[in-house]
This record gives sequence, structure tokens and C-alpha cells, in this order.
Amino acid sequence: MTTPDERDEPQAFRLAYVPGVIPDKWVRKWGERVPDVPLQLDGIAAADAADHVREGHADAVLLRLPSDRTGLHAIPLYTETTVVVVEKEHLLTVADEVSVDDLADDVVLHPHDDTLAWEQLPGQPAIARPETTAGAIELVAAGVGVLAVPQSLARLHHRKSLTYRPLTDAPQSQVALSWPEGETTDLMEEFIGIVRGRTVNSTRGRGPTPKQPKRATEQPTGGTQRGRAGNQGKRGGDKRSGGRGGGTGGGGKRGSGGKGGRPRRR
Repeated sequence: MTTPDERDEPQAFRLAYVPGVIPDKWVRKWGERVPDVPLQLDGIAAADAADHVREGHADAVLLRLPSDRTGLHAIPLYTETTVVVVEKEHLLTVADEVSVDDLADDVVLHPHDDTLAWEQLPGQPAIARPETTAGAIELVAAGVGVLAVPQSLARLHHRKSLTYRPLTDAPQSQVALSWPEGETTDLMEEFIGIVRGRTVNSTRGRGPTPKQPKRATEQPTGGTQRGRAGNQGKRGGDKRSGGRGGGTGGGGKRGSGGKGGRPRRR
């Protein structure tokens, strides 16, 4: 039975992501915009990513395209550079970048979780396909062949004995945000806005936190009132001074009039 405390507890937003994808900047932005709802991260294998969110184990997933998008929305976020991982002593390392044709004499490994949509695999085929990209990297380190992968995976599986070069004419993968069709909740809209760079004042999602009402304007203090009264007193004093000045002027006129009242003797 659900208790009142459990009903009041905010529900977490569950975000899955495949190896090589780094959601840190979006997680930080979520914490700023939706601090009352925790964001729960779940690393998932690339081969299981679409099924993981389709079966309801996550609210959304950051995966690589192409992928099975049946019953899922998908928003492409960015395209990754494709590189070829080789041993540091390999001849390909003399160039800053290489082409698919440069791999013609090499055994090119093709793991089962590869997300590059090859029309035709380059190079020489391996005896067997590795199950995962991580396993293929180990084979490259053992000198078995080379591997074409998104650059983020080459960095993730870095080895001291290995390096990589951009593969200019190879297919590329896209990182996308995917979630089930018909389940675009307010929290989902909020996360979509974050990855798309919407501002906090966007009309979608939960919207910005309401502003607190401003405090009432404080009444003038007694000191201010006394200051005003003092200013009025000064203005009043000016008028009184003017009155006294006028009286003095009037007295001067009376004095002149008195002298003119008695005629002089001739």
C-alpha cells in the first residue's frame, strides 16, 4: 500500500545512455532547472539500448543511429567523426587522416555491436566477428587487425599501445535522444528542451519556477519625515525673512515722508 510520503516523493527521470556518450552537461542543466526531480543515469550496451527504453526500463535513452526505431521517437543531436584504431607502429600513423581505400590490405574487424552502416566492409574480413567493440579493441592491441569506430568509442577504449586517425570517407553515426511514442510527458518535454538548448522561459515542459511576490514598499522612516518638515521650515523661514525685509523698506519710505512734512525756512 502506498503511503502519503511515497506519493509526495518526486519520481526520478530515468535516462539510459550507450558507451561513449557523455551526458554530463545535460545532467547539470537538469539539476538547475528541475531540482525537485532526480535524474537517474543508467549505462546500457549499444545493442540493448532501443529495447531497454521500448520495454519501459528507462524514460529515454541516448543511443546511436542507425538503430531499430520501431515504436520510438528519435531526435538526432550530433554526428560523430569516424576514426580507425590502429597500433602506434602501424604504417597508417604517418598520415594525419586516411581513407577507406588505405585499409585494403588490413584485416578490418567488424563487431556485432557496430553502429556504422557499411554498404561494403573495407579491407580484409576477419576469421570471426567480435561480439563487442571492447573485444575488438583488445584484438587490435594484440595485433590482429584494425577497427573503424566513432571517435568517442576510440577515446573510451584508449590503450597506451593504440592510436587512431580520422577515416574521411567512412559512414558516420549519429547520437540521438529516443523515447517511446505516445509517452511525451512534461518531464520528457523538459529534457528535450535541455538537449535542444531551449531557454528556461520556453512554453513547453513544466515551465520556469514561479517568481516570489515582491515585498510591500516600506513607509518612510521618522527621520525622512523630520527631514521633510525641516525643509518646509526652511522655506517658511525664507518667507518670514522676506516680510521683515519688506517692513524695513517700508520704514525707509516713512522716514522720507516725515522730512517732507515740514517746510524749510528761507
